[in-house]
Amino acid sequence: MTTTTTTTSRDESDYDSSCSSTTVLDSRHSWISDFSFGSRSSISVCSYSDNSLSCAQKPHKANQAAWEAMKRLRGENGQVGLDHFQLLRRLGSGDIGNVYLCRLRNPVVGLPECLYAMKVVDREALAFRKKLQRAEMEKEILGMLDHPFLPTLYADFEASHYSCLVMEFCPGGDLYALRQRQPGKRFSISSARFYAAEILLALEYLHMLGIVYRDLKPENVLVREDGHIMLSDFDLSFKCDVVPKLLRTKPNPEATHKNVKSLIPSCATPIQPVLSCFLASTKNSKKKKEVSSGAVAPAEVDLQEVDPELVAEPINARSKSFVGTHEYLAPEVISGSGHGSAVDWWTLGVFLYELLYGRTPFKGENNEKTLVNIIKQPLTFPRIGVSSSRELEEIMKVQDLISKLLVKNPKKRIGSLKGSVEIKRHEFFKGVNWALIRSVKPPEVPRDLHKIKSKASLPKLSRKEREATYQLPHHFDYF
Repeated sequence: MTTTTTTTSRDESDYDSSCSSTTVLDSRHSWISDFSFGSRSSISVCSYSDNSLSCAQKPHKANQAAWEAMKRLRGENGQVGLDHFQLLRRLGSGDIGNVYLCRLRNPVVGLPECLYAMKVVDREALAFRKKLQRAEMEKEILGMLDHPFLPTLYADFEASHYSCLVMEFCPGGDLYALRQRQPGKRFSISSARFYAAEILLALEYLHMLGIVYRDLKPENVLVREDGHIMLSDFDLSFKCDVVPKLLRTKPNPEATHKNVKSLIPSCATPIQPVLSCFLASTKNSKKKKEVSSGAVAPAEVDLQEVDPELVAEPINARSKSFVGTHEYLAPEVISGSGHGSAVDWWTLGVFLYELLYGRTPFKGENNEKTLVNIIKQPLTFPRIGVSSSRELEEIMKVQDLISKLLVKNPKKRIGSLKGSVEIKRHEFFKGVNWALIRSVKPPEVPRDLHKIKSKASLPKLSRKEREATYQLPHHFDYF
């Protein structure tokens, strides 16, 4: 199978999408990323239907200066428009638009100056290329999101034949560029665990909303000012229906006494200790916590009620779109047999493999060979040196997880039925405090933040310049 042809018609039956043509790109760039772009080719076949959403309140952004400034601006002017912003420089370009670093022309009194990323889409050009619905789907999805590891849409507006999306600026670049700076161009196991855990939570949230992401790769994972991540680029995503279910596992009666201890809620150890109260120092102190919190004694535990699982995985989602990045495509996408949310768990496996080994598992001499390898080649792991038995044990754990994520049959792939619930339980993530992961110190915090911000600092505008109407460029060159 080849992906070098320029146009192929396909019959498509997405929930909220319709297929038009195949477009082979020479590169896929992460947007909002600063000075760091990938070079791996991507393919895109789908366009999406229009169903825009306006910006809503974002509870997790409470007391954030950038969000508060936009709220005040909207309150004073009724709406936000292009004339309120000063475009500083272009950050990057993607398949459907350019992204610019910008700031408010008139800083809000009492708040620090904030930088934003503005994605500018030429609607006329996209309509000609039959990709306008992709941009509209991305806008709709961004308007739905309210999660610490996903983008915040501060404002959206039209200007002439352009659509503008104002989002948060991530000064740390993307994980692809960050990996290139690591020793051996690969992350340590602990760093890979951290990033994979935050990605897992982002995908979990998306799936609960019925959104299948389909474009996970290091270039699309951006690093915020505090070192935590933000998943970006949603123009290849599609929406579907999802029905949450509460499942209760019936344990083996013979294993009741053995497993009941693990079923009683207790604090989990974080990836890195942040607060001492999350570490149980002794067995006695743990028992005291259980008694004081009203925990039920083992003999009285109803095993069918102790371990309920909330599953909100869109397992019935189906699409026949041929979309994604070649090295990250799942076998069911390549075969055209139809795919659902399990493709995101496949890409998580490829993502984790690349973070640890510096390359993707099925990369071939060209895109065609890569696709053949994904379908036919068995998964193998390169040898890497270990310094201790503990490190060897960790490598065995992560390889086991990757092996379960990269199962070619999507029905047998971990996460295909219960989603993130069963992936979180894997031994590789043992000790991760999912509820407090935002309090964990990231492996790396952007060091040149001051340098990045200083580049954006321009001389203060005069009163005449501030009040002048913003002149929209005749054409944004991003083709």
